[in-house]
Amino acid sequence: MDVALAPETLARWQFGITTVYHFLFVPLTISLAALVAVLQTAWVRTEKEKYLKATKFWGKLFLINIAMGVVTGIVQEFQFGMNWSDYSRFVGDVFGAPLAFEALIAFFFESTFIGLWIFGWDKLPKKIHLACIWMVSIGTVLSAYFILAANSWMQHPVGYRINPESGRAELTDFWLVLTQNTTLAQVFHTLTAAVLTGGAFMVGIAAFHLMRGKHIPVMRTSLRLGLVAVVIGGALVAVSGDVLAKVMFKQQPMKMAAAEALWDGEERAPFSVFAYGDVDKGHNKVAIEVPGLLSFLADSRFDSFVPGINDVNKAEQEKYGPGDYRPNIPVAYWGFRWMIGFGMASFAIGAVGLWLTRRKFLLPAALRTGEDERPHLVLFRTPLGARLTRLYWLAGVWTLGFPLIASSWGWIFTEMGRQPWVVYGVLRTRDAVSPGVSQAEVLTSMAIFTALYAVLAVIEVKLLVKYVKAGPPELTEADLNPPTRIGGDGTSDRPMAFSY
Repeated sequence: MDVALAPETLARWQFGITTVYHFLFVPLTISLAALVAVLQTAWVRTEKEKYLKATKFWGKLFLINIAMGVVTGIVQEFQFGMNWSDYSRFVGDVFGAPLAFEALIAFFFESTFIGLWIFGWDKLPKKIHLACIWMVSIGTVLSAYFILAANSWMQHPVGYRINPESGRAELTDFWLVLTQNTTLAQVFHTLTAAVLTGGAFMVGIAAFHLMRGKHIPVMRTSLRLGLVAVVIGGALVAVSGDVLAKVMFKQQPMKMAAAEALWDGEERAPFSVFAYGDVDKGHNKVAIEVPGLLSFLADSRFDSFVPGINDVNKAEQEKYGPGDYRPNIPVAYWGFRWMIGFGMASFAIGAVGLWLTRRKFLLPAALRTGEDERPHLVLFRTPLGARLTRLYWLAGVWTLGFPLIASSWGWIFTEMGRQPWVVYGVLRTRDAVSPGVSQAEVLTSMAIFTALYAVLAVIEVKLLVKYVKAGPPELTEADLNPPTRIGGDGTSDRPMAFSY
């Protein structure tokens, strides 16, 4: 059978397609829930209409996103059960525990409060209604935590034993699975990346409206909040990425070496800016490097020894037996760079934007604008010209997608850099696929899932474009005067706010 069409290869492709597509919605769900909660808090505290309009506008986009996330997650679970039955049999006792907590605690907790928030605009006092969206935000974080704990166990399995009779992995320390350093580092990095993603999403849409001069009060507020989220998220992504890299260096040295195309171990190991090599011969033909930087990133010392791909491959052959333990080097190398490049591009655009739209007291009086006017983009003492102003707004729009690209490549690097292991050092990917699923069955299901996801993508884009172009809704008297007790004040015939 052609290796390119072997069931294992097809199953991996299907897993990659469904997982990367689903993960596009995860960071947006986490971040938009928190950002909407911040906006609604500002409305409750100040009673300014612009905050309420912003809450309803971004809340609608949040609901579209989370609905798509749920649908794509269900499809992902189906293909997982169909194609990876041997994996499920081997690690189900361990892997199932955090996923059960995610479903029974986080997801239902999150879903309950989403329902209360959607239908409670004219039924709940505004502070109780506000508490609902904060509970939703907490639920999204908990959901991410349990899922990342399960994934971290695949990267660094702890708290388990192999039953000699059944040959299965059995959970012995659930708390260790939840609190090991791999889990904590991965959660930190994923949540900060989510903040960056949500901030860029908000910046891009706000920049689109401000460029056209539409819905200025709401979009000025949204732009500032998005820029702050991008800068804070981007800075913390760099910090959390450094923490995660140091954990990866200790636990998965092959992944670190592959990320840098470092073929042979070195002291003062260089960070690769660009490399082109011969994978079969195990060396680089072209390399542009910064000496010592990789050693510092891996071990906080410029003179630390970092093992190379050839070193780790030899060590794993001695430990686990004959075989090739190298991942796809070009994918790992370039995936790592696309992740960093697109993420930091968003951070740079956000930092520039935060300065260009800085607070009024930092500007000369003549350059200050009102809340219903577009902000001047001021570099130093004079506004940018019309062409540069438009270029920045366009850059703001484009940065909307940069963190999504970065997150996608980050997960591709995380999962493919672990190969040939599905559970590092314990279970190989080739031993995890379903033995009874044929090539034709995997091809058929992959074609169906890909077509379904294409349809969902069209629906998602059309819905987002429709409601983004429509802008913030007009407020009604009911919106401005929420009930003072649960169930309403009993004197209003106002319609349910779900129609907003």
